[in-house]
Amino acid sequence: MKTFYILPIIVALWCLPLQAQTLRVGAEQLETLLPLLKEKRVALTVNQTSVVGPQRTHLLDTLLSHRVNVRKIFAPEHGFRGKADAGETIQNGKDVKSGLPILSLYGNNKKPTASQLADIDVMIFDIQDVGARFYTYISTMHYLMEACAENEKMLIVTDRPNPCDYVDGPVREPAQKSFVGMHPIPVLHGCTIGELAQMINGEGWLKGGVKCKLTIIPMQGWKHGQPYSLPIKPSPNLPNDQAIALYPSLCPFEGTSVSVGRGTYTPFQIYGSPHMKDAPFHFKPQALEGFDKNPMYKNQDCHGYDLRNVNPPQGLSLQYVIASYQSYQKSGKAQAFFSRPSWFDLLMGTPTVRQQIMAGKDEAFIRNSWQDKLNVYKSMRQKYLLYP
Repeated sequence: MKTFYILPIIVALWCLPLQAQTLRVGAEQLETLLPLLKEKRVALTVNQTSVVGPQRTHLLDTLLSHRVNVRKIFAPEHGFRGKADAGETIQNGKDVKSGLPILSLYGNNKKPTASQLADIDVMIFDIQDVGARFYTYISTMHYLMEACAENEKMLIVTDRPNPCDYVDGPVREPAQKSFVGMHPIPVLHGCTIGELAQMINGEGWLKGGVKCKLTIIPMQGWKHGQPYSLPIKPSPNLPNDQAIALYPSLCPFEGTSVSVGRGTYTPFQIYGSPHMKDAPFHFKPQALEGFDKNPMYKNQDCHGYDLRNVNPPQGLSLQYVIASYQSYQKSGKAQAFFSRPSWFDLLMGTPTVRQQIMAGKDEAFIRNSWQDKLNVYKSMRQKYLLYP
């Protein structure tokens, strides 16, 4: 029988005033992590966010300095250093600094193979999530859990905060399962990666109902509802806190003919298209290294809105998508708005939201339609919280 492990949280920590605590992410707790790796062959699934300490030393370098036997690195979407565009194929390679092999988990090989895991004992997952169902790092974690379960390897998840710590949006329907929606959870799931890993295991969501031999190293000094500013951008087009906060509400535009500002220095903080002629803001997407090399409407004038200084939604907002659809309607171009309807549905986790927008329903009506399933999810989520 496979065993489910959760390392205990130091109870005394929660007795301290929150402002007196210093946040320590799971990867920084070497006193807990290193004993688990002693005399073990280790693989890491990490990216540019996998840093520890005030010097932001990469976890790989930290473990190697402690003579941990790291054998290989697995890289998610955007790659080991986080520089690849969204959707760009990630190639296998070698880390220049350590010489270790880097194996891609994005593209054709989203799940480690048995042969790739044959020479390791322990896998570590240490990647900063942003709390949205369609952010694919949690899908990579799902496949890691599945592969580790099937090959009897331990998976250690070193936990990090959720910067979009809300529970909101439609719960994904079965027909909408995809790499941007692996789990029947809302758009904003309100979990850390450690809590979500527990949920995936506990709810039997892995293929065949297998259970991963899972160890969570919880954070110290963070609770749900506490703001968190990411020290490193988690992916090329989420460069700051404002973009991260707006991301859940603007990402559904990826299924439409509206640009979310890819190809500018302010992605997910502006939006628009050549068709929104009456909008007050103007921008022109261009090929930008480190952001997007082939953005929608490259070198074309777009009209839209600047959200850099607005108060972002506390949860999921449909106001931007609804207003843009109505703008298209007024200009007689409503048919051009949902340019990729199936992709919009996958991002939302249901076709109902798109259908309701096209039928002229307002946001209050649409939000009310998903509340019953959302409440069921909220009740289930309580079982897996590490930071209530």
